[in-house]
Amino acid sequence: MIITVDGPAASGKGTLARRLARHYGLPHLDTGLLYRGVGYLLLERNRALDDATTAEAIAQSLDLTKLDADALRADRISEAASYVAAMPGVRAALLKMQQDFARQPGGAVLDGRDTGTVIAPEAEAKLFVTASPEERARRRHVELATRREPTEYCEVIADIRKRDERDSERSVAPLKPAPDAVLLDTTQLDIEAAFRAAIAIVEATRAGRARS
Repeated sequence: MIITVDGPAASGKGTLARRLARHYGLPHLDTGLLYRGVGYLLLERNRALDDATTAEAIAQSLDLTKLDADALRADRISEAASYVAAMPGVRAALLKMQQDFARQPGGAVLDGRDTGTVIAPEAEAKLFVTASPEERARRRHVELATRREPTEYCEVIADIRKRDERDSERSVAPLKPAPDAVLLDTTQLDIEAAFRAAIAIVEATRAGRARS
Protein backbone atom coordinates (compact mmCIF):
# COMPACT_ATOMS: atom_id res chain seq x y z
CA MET A 1 0.00 0.00 0.00
CA ILE A 2 1.29 3.43 -0.94
CA ILE A 3 0.07 6.42 1.09
CA THR A 4 0.88 9.97 0.03
CA VAL A 5 0.55 13.00 2.29
CA ASP A 6 0.94 16.36 0.58
CA GLY A 7 0.42 19.90 1.78
CA PRO A 8 2.02 23.27 2.44
CA ALA A 9 4.68 24.08 5.03
CA ALA A 10 3.78 23.54 8.71
CA SER A 11 0.44 21.91 7.89
CA GLY A 12 1.32 18.85 9.98
CA LYS A 13 1.81 16.53 7.01
CA GLY A 14 5.22 15.26 8.14
CA THR A 15 4.06 14.34 11.64
CA LEU A 16 0.99 12.60 10.24
CA ALA A 17 3.01 10.73 7.62
CA ARG A 18 5.46 9.42 10.23
CA ARG A 19 2.63 8.24 12.46
CA LEU A 20 0.80 6.61 9.56
CA ALA A 21 4.00 4.79 8.63
CA ARG A 22 4.38 3.44 12.16
CA HIS A 23 0.70 2.48 12.34
CA TYR A 24 0.80 0.48 9.11
CA GLY A 25 4.36 -0.79 9.46
CA LEU A 26 5.56 0.95 6.31
CA PRO A 27 8.81 2.78 5.50
CA HIS A 28 8.51 6.58 5.39
CA LEU A 29 10.16 9.18 3.20
CA ASP A 30 10.03 12.92 3.84
CA THR A 31 10.66 14.03 0.27
CA GLY A 32 11.27 17.57 1.47
CA LEU A 33 14.51 16.39 3.07
CA LEU A 34 15.88 15.70 -0.41
CA TYR A 35 15.39 19.32 -1.41
CA ARG A 36 16.68 20.48 1.96
CA GLY A 37 19.79 18.40 1.33
CA VAL A 38 20.35 20.06 -2.03
CA GLY A 39 19.76 23.51 -0.54
CA TYR A 40 22.07 22.77 2.38
CA LEU A 41 24.94 21.67 0.16
CA LEU A 42 24.38 24.64 -2.14
CA LEU A 43 24.82 26.99 0.81
CA GLU A 44 27.77 25.00 2.16
CA ARG A 45 29.52 25.52 -1.17
CA ASN A 46 28.76 29.26 -1.01
CA ARG A 47 26.72 29.12 -4.19
CA ALA A 48 23.79 31.40 -4.98
CA LEU A 49 20.32 29.95 -4.44
CA ASP A 50 19.53 30.48 -8.12
CA ASP A 51 22.59 28.50 -9.29
CA ALA A 52 20.56 25.81 -11.05
CA THR A 53 23.58 24.11 -12.64
CA THR A 54 25.28 23.43 -9.30
CA ALA A 55 22.00 22.51 -7.62
CA GLU A 56 21.24 19.92 -10.31
CA ALA A 57 24.72 18.42 -10.01
CA ILE A 58 24.25 18.12 -6.25
CA ALA A 59 20.85 16.47 -6.71
CA GLN A 60 22.27 13.87 -9.09
CA SER A 61 24.72 12.61 -6.46
CA LEU A 62 22.78 13.33 -3.27
CA ASP A 63 23.31 10.97 -0.34
CA LEU A 64 21.21 12.02 2.65
CA THR A 65 22.94 9.48 4.91
CA LYS A 66 26.04 11.68 4.83
CA LEU A 67 24.20 14.81 5.99
CA ASP A 68 23.32 16.00 9.50
CA ALA A 69 19.54 15.59 9.81
CA ASP A 70 19.32 18.31 12.46
CA ALA A 71 21.16 20.77 10.23
CA LEU A 72 18.62 20.15 7.48
CA ARG A 73 15.83 21.40 9.79
CA ALA A 74 17.30 24.88 10.18
CA ASP A 75 15.09 27.73 8.99
CA ARG A 76 17.65 28.99 6.46
CA ILE A 77 17.63 25.53 4.88
CA SER A 78 13.84 25.65 4.53
CA GLU A 79 14.20 28.81 2.47
CA ALA A 80 16.94 27.28 0.32
CA ALA A 81 14.88 24.11 -0.21
CA SER A 82 11.94 26.14 -1.47
CA TYR A 83 14.17 27.77 -4.07
CA VAL A 84 15.82 24.60 -5.39
CA ALA A 85 12.49 22.71 -5.42
CA ALA A 86 11.33 25.08 -8.15
CA MET A 87 14.20 24.05 -10.44
CA PRO A 88 13.09 21.52 -13.10
CA GLY A 89 16.56 19.97 -13.30
CA VAL A 90 16.68 19.31 -9.56
CA ARG A 91 13.19 17.79 -9.54
CA ALA A 92 14.05 15.55 -12.48
CA ALA A 93 17.27 14.38 -10.81
CA LEU A 94 15.44 13.38 -7.62
CA LEU A 95 12.36 11.88 -9.27
CA LYS A 96 13.53 8.28 -9.72
CA MET A 97 14.89 8.08 -6.16
CA GLN A 98 11.46 8.99 -4.81
CA GLN A 99 9.55 6.73 -7.19
CA ASP A 100 11.75 3.75 -6.34
CA PHE A 101 11.10 4.35 -2.64
CA ALA A 102 7.34 4.50 -3.19
CA ARG A 103 7.25 1.33 -5.29
CA GLN A 104 9.29 -0.92 -3.05
CA PRO A 105 7.66 -4.24 -2.10
CA GLY A 106 4.93 -3.72 0.48
CA GLY A 107 4.58 -0.02 -0.23
CA ALA A 108 5.52 3.12 1.67
CA VAL A 109 4.33 6.42 3.08
CA LEU A 110 5.65 9.59 1.46
CA ASP A 111 5.04 13.21 2.34
CA GLY A 112 5.86 16.36 0.44
CA ARG A 113 4.35 18.68 -2.12
CA ASP A 114 3.81 16.43 -5.16
CA THR A 115 3.86 12.85 -3.89
CA GLY A 116 0.25 12.20 -4.90
CA THR A 117 0.40 14.03 -8.22
CA VAL A 118 3.87 13.23 -9.61
CA ILE A 119 5.78 10.74 -7.46
CA ALA A 120 3.09 8.12 -6.88
CA PRO A 121 -0.12 9.00 -8.74
CA GLU A 122 -1.10 5.33 -8.38
CA ALA A 123 -1.11 5.53 -4.55
CA GLU A 124 -3.98 3.72 -2.85
CA ALA A 125 -4.59 6.53 -0.34
CA LYS A 126 -3.86 10.21 -0.85
CA LEU A 127 -4.20 12.97 1.73
CA PHE A 128 -3.80 16.69 1.21
CA VAL A 129 -3.18 18.24 4.60
CA THR A 130 -3.66 21.95 5.10
CA ALA A 131 -4.31 24.61 7.74
CA SER A 132 -4.76 28.35 7.74
CA PRO A 133 -1.60 30.43 7.13
CA GLU A 134 -2.00 31.96 10.59
CA GLU A 135 -2.14 28.58 12.32
CA ARG A 136 0.76 27.22 10.31
CA ALA A 137 2.82 30.29 11.19
CA ARG A 138 1.95 29.84 14.87
CA ARG A 139 3.17 26.24 14.77
CA ARG A 140 6.34 27.20 12.97
CA HIS A 141 6.96 30.03 15.42
CA VAL A 142 6.68 27.61 18.36
CA GLU A 143 8.95 25.09 16.61
CA LEU A 144 11.65 27.70 16.01
CA ALA A 145 11.49 28.86 19.63
CA THR A 146 11.83 25.25 20.80
CA ARG A 147 14.93 24.88 18.63
CA ARG A 148 16.28 28.15 20.07
CA GLU A 149 15.90 29.95 16.76
CA PRO A 150 13.68 32.81 17.98
CA THR A 151 11.96 34.66 15.13
CA GLU A 152 9.25 37.31 15.12
CA TYR A 153 5.80 35.94 14.29
CA CYS A 154 5.34 38.55 11.55
CA GLU A 155 8.50 37.27 9.84
CA VAL A 156 7.32 33.66 10.09
CA ILE A 157 3.90 34.28 8.54
CA ALA A 158 5.46 36.40 5.79
CA ASP A 159 7.80 33.50 4.99
CA ILE A 160 4.92 30.99 5.06
CA ARG A 161 2.95 33.06 2.56
CA LYS A 162 5.98 33.58 0.34
CA ARG A 163 6.72 29.85 0.27
CA ASP A 164 3.07 29.04 -0.43
CA GLU A 165 3.14 31.36 -3.43
CA ARG A 166 6.43 29.99 -4.74
CA ASP A 167 5.34 26.36 -4.29
CA SER A 168 1.93 26.89 -5.88
CA GLU A 169 3.11 28.92 -8.86
CA ARG A 170 6.22 27.02 -9.91
CA SER A 171 6.09 25.66 -13.44
CA VAL A 172 7.05 22.08 -12.55
CA ALA A 173 5.01 20.00 -10.05
CA PRO A 174 3.21 22.90 -8.39
CA LEU A 175 1.68 22.38 -4.96
CA LYS A 176 -1.90 21.25 -5.48
CA PRO A 177 -4.12 18.37 -4.36
CA ALA A 178 -4.30 15.30 -6.56
CA PRO A 179 -7.79 14.97 -8.09
CA ASP A 180 -8.45 11.91 -5.90
CA ALA A 181 -6.81 13.23 -2.71
CA VAL A 182 -8.89 13.75 0.42
CA LEU A 183 -8.54 17.18 2.04
CA LEU A 184 -7.70 17.22 5.75
CA ASP A 185 -7.81 20.68 7.34
CA THR A 186 -5.91 20.58 10.64
CA THR A 187 -6.45 24.22 11.63
CA GLN A 188 -8.68 23.30 14.57
CA LEU A 189 -7.18 19.86 15.27
CA ASP A 190 -4.48 18.76 17.68
CA ILE A 191 -2.13 16.00 16.54
CA GLU A 192 -4.21 13.17 18.05
CA ALA A 193 -7.42 14.36 16.40
CA ALA A 194 -5.60 14.90 13.10
CA PHE A 195 -4.11 11.40 13.29
CA ARG A 196 -7.50 9.81 13.93
CA ALA A 197 -8.90 11.72 10.96
CA ALA A 198 -6.00 10.58 8.77
CA ILE A 199 -6.52 6.92 9.76
CA ALA A 200 -10.23 7.26 8.97
CA ILE A 201 -9.41 8.63 5.52
CA VAL A 202 -6.98 5.80 4.74
CA GLU A 203 -9.37 3.12 6.00
CA ALA A 204 -12.30 4.59 4.06
CA THR A 205 -10.17 4.65 0.92
CA ARG A 206 -9.13 1.02 1.42
CA ALA A 207 -12.71 -0.04 2.06
CA GLY A 208 -13.86 1.74 -1.07
CA ARG A 209 -11.23 0.00 -3.17
CA ALA A 210 -12.15 -3.37 -1.67
CA ARG A 211 -15.79 -2.88 -2.70
CA SER A 212 -14.96 -1.78 -6.23
